[in-house]
Amino acid sequence: MPSPRGRLTPQRPLNDLTWLRVGGPADYLFQPADLQDLQDFLAALDPAIPVFPMGVGSNLIVRDGGIRAVVIRLGRGFNGIEIDGTRVTAGVAALDAHVAKRAAAAGLDLTFLRTIPGSIGGAVRMNAGCYGSYTADVLVNARAVTRAGELVTLTPEDLNFRYRETDLPDGWVLVDATFQAREGDPEALAARMADQLVKRDATQPTRDRSAGSTFRNPAGFSSTGRADDTHDLKAWKVIDDAGMRGARRGGAQMSEKHSNFLINTGDATAADLEGLGEDVRKRVYDSSGITLEWEIMRVGEPTPPGRQ
Repeated sequence: MPSPRGRLTPQRPLNDLTWLRVGGPADYLFQPADLQDLQDFLAALDPAIPVFPMGVGSNLIVRDGGIRAVVIRLGRGFNGIEIDGTRVTAGVAALDAHVAKRAAAAGLDLTFLRTIPGSIGGAVRMNAGCYGSYTADVLVNARAVTRAGELVTLTPEDLNFRYRETDLPDGWVLVDATFQAREGDPEALAARMADQLVKRDATQPTRDRSAGSTFRNPAGFSSTGRADDTHDLKAWKVIDDAGMRGARRGGAQMSEKHSNFLINTGDATAADLEGLGEDVRKRVYDSSGITLEWEIMRVGEPTPPGRQ
């Protein structure tokens, strides 16, 4: 391993770094001191060693055997928020909610980010969106460090935004993103976000240990990720129709409040959570012929080392 200025920890458990609180260790966890440290580390790292960039773990199941890779997690130094006119530049570690609030205070409308769990890196990587707005609608560009340690600027065309997908190459690490926001009245924007929070808390299990929506809505979508209302099916509806609201496996459960939320009731393993998700997918397919696609990312090895 290279010797960075930041923190490089071997065999670091990842369960406390994900919202679902499950997962085995990474071979190494690297927390760079700054951008130059990240570039130098990747430039010196053996290209054969896999790299997995990790955000705040809000949309992630790390399997019980952990990840055979260097997991890169950006923190301080990568969470700044800067405003220049109607443009907002945020480090990838900045929380979506914080960016929405800072922008609103400056009279800029990025309010759709307020209720999206996670950080800006994940929002760009997964084309996050809600209330009819998507990251693709407002992104000017994003910067990333390649596996060779080069800093590059990516346009929306480079990322090729789709519904919950982009073409970011494997191992590239996003570091910041710039958004073009519409102007608005700060008080009106704050009121809109407060209303969004009330609606979210009324319909979603925000007090439970979850990772947001489990499955993508089985609908038709345009290239930028907008729903085609003529084919607008909801994942929670087909899960309900299959009788899987409240279904359990071990310590995992499909929420009674919102059946497209997979929750850890307290002692779930990653295998419980992923297994329950697969149970749901099978029941939905058997009952409706619809194949649900995971929205939660699942990574790593299913079996802990030494237990194969």
